[in-house]
Amino acid sequence: MIRVFLADDDALVRGGLRALLEAERDISVVGEAANGREAVHGIRASGPDIVLMDVRMPGYDGVRATREITSWEQPRPRVLVLTTFDLDEVVDDAIAAGADGFLLKRATPEQVVAGIRTVAGGDALIAPSVTRRLLETLASRRGPGDRDATLAARLTEREADVLRALADGLSNTEIARSMHVSLETVKTHIKHVLGKLNVRDRTQAVVWAYRTGFVDRR
Repeated sequence: MIRVFLADDDALVRGGLRALLEAERDISVVGEAANGREAVHGIRASGPDIVLMDVRMPGYDGVRATREITSWEQPRPRVLVLTTFDLDEVVDDAIAAGADGFLLKRATPEQVVAGIRTVAGGDALIAPSVTRRLLETLASRRGPGDRDATLAARLTEREADVLRALADGLSNTEIARSMHVSLETVKTHIKHVLGKLNVRDRTQAVVWAYRTGFVDRR
């Protein structure tokens, strides 16, 4: 059972999400909050697997709450940020805070459920239709520098292929299937990619790939 906590200042949004998620056999909603401070306290008390975190909440916002949650010792809840995309100059801050994934508020019910299951399964990014647009917007804010070129040169051809697959939104299992290697091999490649790029997780690796032009902005 995937235990989910809802953090959003809009009671209608929370109610809609709760109704949607509790209709799924493998998902339960264990708590909700209207701001980041309430969320942090509620999450500590309820111990969810996933937090759906709105970034724009009054006072103690979702970025600050995400930063606090991701600083906790493992195992910690994984944070799936709710974003309106068109407004999100704060997305950079959410990434820096350690968010494990992003979900558009205008996503379909199927995308919401699939995104939760994907992040709960250990993958940081959700469907390419959601992440590509978000990450391409982030990519437009900065181009590659000399240090980026040096980091890219550290990657082997196989590791570069894995990074491109991550940027395409593929899960570990899908990468293994497409590259005809084992799941453990994929996990090893990802670990090496993170280390060579000096990034914390696969979310930041994909953002790096888009920002620097390592992945084409299609």
